[in-house]
Amino acid sequence: MLMKTLATPTFANPKTKLITKFAATLLLTSFLSACATAPGNYLDTSRLKDDGQHQSQSQSAETYPVHVIDASVVAAQAQAEASAPPRPLPTSTFSDPSQYVYRLSPQDILGITVWDHPELTTPQGSTLSAGGTSTQTIAGALQQPYTAALPGQADPYGQTVAADGTIYFPFVGRIMAAGKTVGELRDQLARGLVRYIRNPQVDVRVLSYRGQKVQVTGEVKTPGPLAVSDVPLTLVDALTRSGGTTADADIQRVRLTRNKTLYVLDANRMLDAGDTTQNVMLQNGDVINVPDRSNSRIFVMGEVKTPIQVPMIKGRLTIADALTQAGGILDTDANPRQIFVMRGMREHPTTPDVYRLDMTQPDAIMLSAQFQLQPLDVVYVGTAASTTFNRVLQQVLPSVQTLFYLKQLTR
Repeated sequence: MLMKTLATPTFANPKTKLITKFAATLLLTSFLSACATAPGNYLDTSRLKDDGQHQSQSQSAETYPVHVIDASVVAAQAQAEASAPPRPLPTSTFSDPSQYVYRLSPQDILGITVWDHPELTTPQGSTLSAGGTSTQTIAGALQQPYTAALPGQADPYGQTVAADGTIYFPFVGRIMAAGKTVGELRDQLARGLVRYIRNPQVDVRVLSYRGQKVQVTGEVKTPGPLAVSDVPLTLVDALTRSGGTTADADIQRVRLTRNKTLYVLDANRMLDAGDTTQNVMLQNGDVINVPDRSNSRIFVMGEVKTPIQVPMIKGRLTIADALTQAGGILDTDANPRQIFVMRGMREHPTTPDVYRLDMTQPDAIMLSAQFQLQPLDVVYVGTAASTTFNRVLQQVLPSVQTLFYLKQLTR
């Protein structure tokens, strides 16, 4: 009725009549263009095809199948998760920590004692040289097998294993120490001294472990090297002795690089479920990297109160968790039948997997709390049709008001 009135005004002035016709044409054009380009956030579902729908010949070939989330989808997801093959684990030199034996390496500092022969014994004085002007006690060196290696020059009060793996000891000469255990080196020294000392009593200990180390990087409070000592060093030990992890650490995907091969370990399974297979024994040259949770995020978009990126909680997050973190869906604008989950866009960005949850169904609440999201999933809440129409009206209304005032002024 309004368009009819605008199209056939009763103005006597021909000029006013022409202006009114032009304004009506402009208004109609604006309304049609507003319908095609509605403002605000909404999803064009014309290329989404729900389960059970068949693609017509007129539809574009670039459609995305939509899997409706129901009990069978959730059950299949749980079964696939349970039957997923375990991640490969690195092989260790020792199958059991009780079999672990430390072997000497270059740069280790040794203390050698020959009983009743102080001239051949590492002095039991108050200090050991740490290089430069700093010193530390023998007791202090013995108490820090995992601390940073002593800096500076070789210790003058101990036997430093040379770069070629040898040490020099009076009456015995230069002997190979690297690759031997403390007991093996002790027996070798005793055999070398037997020609000069009757029944020599020899003891060998490591004053400072400097030859073997593990690097810990990433989201830990104290990143840096950890010395490998005579006590087996495991993944949890390394994280603990590095001050623990930060708030942004993703301990479900700890990266271990060993012999140019990358392994992904789940430290959370060890801490929460007692899975000792993840608590691997570390060895010289290992690099531990604790990543942040940037690759374990979920994006919540669309008609929600607070569009947000949600970090996964211990590697798990459901649709209900994600929507709750976003403040819930908008009561006035959201379409509860269109809770979409877009998945796999990093691996195959042109053909993502699309799931849809109908929140109007009685079992929707249960399904939303059971459907597990995956890293980098996008949860999108669709827009109600009435909301789109209202937004079009809000865009056209200024033009209608302008035309009304123009009519009033030209009377």
